[in-house]
Amino acid sequence: MNVIIDYGLGNLNSVQKGFERVGLETKISSDIHDIKNSDSLILPGVGAFRDAIKLLEEKNLKDIIIEEVKKGKSILGICLGMQLLYEKSFENGEYDGLGLVEGYIKKFDISLKVPHMGWNDLKIQKENPIVRYIKEGDYVYYVHSYYAKGREEDVVAYSEYEVKVPGIINKDNIYGIQFHPEKSGNVGHNILKAYKEIIR
Repeated sequence: MNVIIDYGLGNLNSVQKGFERVGLETKISSDIHDIKNSDSLILPGVGAFRDAIKLLEEKNLKDIIIEEVKKGKSILGICLGMQLLYEKSFENGEYDGLGLVEGYIKKFDISLKVPHMGWNDLKIQKENPIVRYIKEGDYVYYVHSYYAKGREEDVVAYSEYEVKVPGIINKDNIYGIQFHPEKSGNVGHNILKAYKEIIR
């Protein structure tokens, strides 16, 4: 079973429907037993980093997620869920994240409109199974005001919005998607399809 972690912030049903469309069975849960016995974890999220980390800690989910991923279990963070994978965020203060990926989350300091909202094209930086069904220049749907700054070798694909915005990251069994694959049409569908094959 693949568990979509329910910690109180996230478009859980639309994420679950996205995985249903590619034939991956998921369960929305915050139960520690479910998380420990899952085949993989999906960490969605919308809203503020501070609120998300606080909820994960209050529900005793932060440490169990870290523990399971460090054992080798696959995790996919989506939107805010991807940002939570990093060491820290500077969104309305300074807050520690899950620390599974090196780097931090910072606000856009650009002349373009913030939030970065709408369709943007992806540039594929390196070969990776998660991008096997998409191509350079495919468009995906973003909604965010903060973005990740981390190791270049973790970036699989990125978009340009005056600055380089990591769109898909991967480090070992850890994947992150900054945009919304469940709102990105066939391109998002094909990314979720590829993820399903990675974890099987």
